[in-house]
Amino acid sequence: MHIAELNIGRFKFPTDDPRMAGFMDNLDLVNGIAERSPGFVWRLKDDSNNATSFRIGDDMAVNLSVWGDAASLEHFVFSTLHEKFYRGKDKWFEAAHEAHLVFWYVPEGHEPTLDEAWERLQDYQQNGATERAFGWEPIMDAERMSAVRCAVGN
Repeated sequence: MHIAELNIGRFKFPTDDPRMAGFMDNLDLVNGIAERSPGFVWRLKDDSNNATSFRIGDDMAVNLSVWGDAASLEHFVFSTLHEKFYRGKDKWFEAAHEAHLVFWYVPEGHEPTLDEAWERLQDYQQNGATERAFGWEPIMDAERMSAVRCAVGN
């Protein structure tokens, strides 16, 4: 089994607004790091090589990807240049008022659809962590989980 992830957010500004340049101008770089990372399997993208044209739910931007294992995804998120953008997300995205990230297991070769991902996120928001949909807690290294919680104030 592989692990799928959906992360959503509402942009603060249109993607062509100069205030979004720090995010938009680095998408190819960060996505390239993801694709070259050990454990990377697949990510949703359009003809522009990113997913900024896709929306889900109430006009939320999406990041949908599949990884060979949770440790590989965790390494990409917190131990590569991606971490800098994760820490700066408040510059480009509105604050989330409910769960905006969800994980679930998928069979090897499966590329989840946006509808599938949205259903998983709604399940997680309504029911909390289950085998069907869950957050970082059951899959992240405990030491890193503690450090992340301290860094983001959770």
